[in-house]
Amino acid sequence: MRTIGERVRLTELGWEKDLAYEVVNEAVPDATGDKVLVEVEACGVCYRDLIDRSGRFPFLQMPITPGHEAAGRIVDVGPNVQRWKVGDRVASLHRDYCGECGACERGDTCFCTRASWVLGLLADGGYARHLMVPEKALYPVPDELSSVQAAVLHCTYGSAWRGLVVAGGLEEGQRALITGANGGVGAAGVELAAKLGATVVAVVRDEKHRALVTELGASEVIVDRDGSFHKHPSLEKVDVVLECVGKATFNASLRSLAVGGRMGLVGNVDPEQAALNLGFVIVNGLTIRGPGGCTPRDIDGIVAVHRKHPLRFLIDRELPLSAADEAQRLVRAGGLHGRIVLVPSA
Repeated sequence: MRTIGERVRLTELGWEKDLAYEVVNEAVPDATGDKVLVEVEACGVCYRDLIDRSGRFPFLQMPITPGHEAAGRIVDVGPNVQRWKVGDRVASLHRDYCGECGACERGDTCFCTRASWVLGLLADGGYARHLMVPEKALYPVPDELSSVQAAVLHCTYGSAWRGLVVAGGLEEGQRALITGANGGVGAAGVELAAKLGATVVAVVRDEKHRALVTELGASEVIVDRDGSFHKHPSLEKVDVVLECVGKATFNASLRSLAVGGRMGLVGNVDPEQAALNLGFVIVNGLTIRGPGGCTPRDIDGIVAVHRKHPLRFLIDRELPLSAADEAQRLVRAGGLHGRIVLVPSA
């Protein structure tokens, strides 16, 4: 009998109560319909998990298992599943998609309005030994990647790709500025932008991150603690900004853009609203775009870059699933180099 095994549950919003780690010896339900059962081998810990826990999504269902960056192997498929079989290596998207609406037909599956299986918010996510999802909520893991690497492919590198390439239209020879450049998405952005042939300016809060972002491909590093890096004497205007922080760096990022510049806005660390000078945006012809979530087409683009110019898939550390609460608190404290990834405790 296959048992549910270990899992982590969010039972109360906020940080007063720890995430609950459980070992459940009940049988795992069989996959039905278009559902797929995945035995999880790794799951990334994303800042969005912290936003979920903080209660900033009013539609969050509790109790719930967090996590939307799971990778593993399929162990059961429902009778209506067409694209997967037992034994396939897969990883999760944020959610499923219908495949039939206009957004899906364009390949923008992250904007599908009919999606209902949102991992960590409306459906149990990947902080568990087993994950049940619709078949469209998965993508194939390339053979050359481990499950730990695959756990940071979708949301980490995918968010960076969406911000730089899809929203930002980054091209070879252009200049890109990346805030929060030592974190999961920021570090991925530095690496991707450099491998796409851009000149990269990395913004970090501490001198200790300089060596890392330089090694990842940054041509210039600005250490900034007060959101005034746009005044730095060495900074030339950039074509694209990957904004990974939010309010604290938002306006400095805008003022770092050249005329006609583009911002891919992926960070929302501070829940308070950011002030926006509309006239500055209008006169300078700036574009600010939220890129949405990563799609299977985006994954293909990232993998193509990786096969030509291998990516590091930066992991700050691996922790056992039983240490999920500790992992989230480490992410909350900041200062990490890449993602924390949870792996089975036993």
